[in-house]
Parts: sequence; structure tokens; C-alpha cells
Amino acid sequence: MESSFLTTIMLPALLAIIMFGMGLSLTLRDFVRLWQIPRPVLVGLFGQLLVLPLLAYALALGFALSPPLAIGLMILAACPGGTMSNVISHLARANLALSVSLTAITTVVCVFTTPLIIQFALTQFASPGVGEGSAAGFSLAGTAVGLFFITLMPVITGIAVRRYFESWAKRTEVFFRRFSALFMVLMIAAILIQERDILADSFADMFAATTVLNLLAITIGMLMAAMFRLSMRDSITLGIEIGIQNASMAILIAVTFLQTPAYATAAGVYGITMYIGAIGLVLMAKRLPD
Repeated sequence: MESSFLTTIMLPALLAIIMFGMGLSLTLRDFVRLWQIPRPVLVGLFGQLLVLPLLAYALALGFALSPPLAIGLMILAACPGGTMSNVISHLARANLALSVSLTAITTVVCVFTTPLIIQFALTQFASPGVGEGSAAGFSLAGTAVGLFFITLMPVITGIAVRRYFESWAKRTEVFFRRFSALFMVLMIAAILIQERDILADSFADMFAATTVLNLLAITIGMLMAAMFRLSMRDSITLGIEIGIQNASMAILIAVTFLQTPAYATAAGVYGITMYIGAIGLVLMAKRLPD
């Protein structure tokens, strides 16, 4: 998957369409809610922006992952939650308003934090060979600008469309959600096929690392919520938001911005393992009283 029309134009455009669809599900009331109930939002942000990257770093060292896999795991942890976290929150009967609000605010904040985490990962793990060029040519400003136009601008546009064409936005929102799921499945399949040699050598470690990342992130999110005496619905929501990352965005960053598909392997495997914790949360939530 070398640099081509697909990686430089099509993938960013498709992700922008997905982010536009996310914007269609948001209203200004979702952002007002951030000020009305700040505690769960602040706890979620702390877990997403600080705890999760530190956890990914510790797992990369603990599992002695190769540089491409370690950097890929860090890229994944640097990404915000995606529309899939909102879908899982809905299935788990969690606090959907909090889920949507957290997804929105982390999408905004990660435009600035994700490049910093990626730079740290490249500094710590990049070695001669795979990814050497991406490490040398990585641009903080360029990555931040790229994320702004691919993620934040489409979300803002979607919010504006929802504001003035609410009925159309509600009708078409489900289409964008299904398109997002299909896009992620196709991207994961493409990366797993493209990087099958790396997977053959280290699938066990990568599967274990991404599974542990998912399960620990969910557990930490729920424990943090319990520490701050949040409701069980809010606890489940934070577990989902901190534990379910935007694998599609991680793949895009690896393939398009860094031009190193090997970095996308972690996100490809995670796109499968993340459902382990998600299914557990949904089943647990079903047992809770209404």
C-alpha cells in the first residue's frame, strides 16, 4: 500500500465523510452539556488523553513489541473514540449523551495531542529499517493540520448541517454509521492482508497486547468512574470511551501521514480484539436493572 491516489486522496476523503456523519449526530446542546456535567467529562478526558497512551507505552515495553508494532500501538492509543464507541454505548444502554459528548471533545483535543504522542512514539521506538523515513520526516504541524481538515472540519460541517437541516440529518445519520462500520472492516482486512508477514511473525504478541490494552483500558475507565462516585451508566460509558479507539483513524495516520503501513498492523488487529471487551460490557449492562 504505497503512496498513491488511494492513500493520499481516497482514504482521507472517506474518513472525512465518516467524521461528517459523526457531526450529523451532534448538536450544540452536546457541548453545552460539557459545562453542565463537567466531572464525568473531565474523568473521561484524563483517561483518554493521559492514562491510555501511558498504558500503551507500558504494554509495548512489557510485550517487547517490534518497533512497527510498538509505534502502531501508540498511534492507536493517541486516537479518539469513534462512532463505534457511540454504537456500543447505545447497545449497552450506557449514557449515550455522555458518550457522544466525549467523542466530540476528544476529536477536537486529539487534533493537538495525537501528533505529540506520535512524535514521542517515533522517538522512543523508531529504528533503522521500517519507518526510518517516517520518523525523520514527521511533522507536528503538518500532522495537526491534516487531522484538523480530515476530522475536525467535517465534524463542524456536520453539526452545522444538523442545525439547519435537522430532519435530513436524522434520516441520513444511520447511513453514515453503516458506512463507517463497512469502511473499518474493509480497512482492517486490507491491512491484515498487506502486513501478513509481520502478523505471521508476531500475531500472538500483537493479539495479546491489543486485547490487554482494550480490557485494561475498559477496566481503568470504570475504576476511575467509581473513584469519582459516578453512576453505573456513566462508569460503563467511560469504560467504552476509554477502551474503544478509532482504529480507522489510526490506520489512516499510519498509511497516509506516516506512509508506513506496518504501523497500521496494531490497529488492524485491534479492530478485531476490541469487540472482546465491548461484548463483555454489553452483556454486563444487560444484567443491570433499568
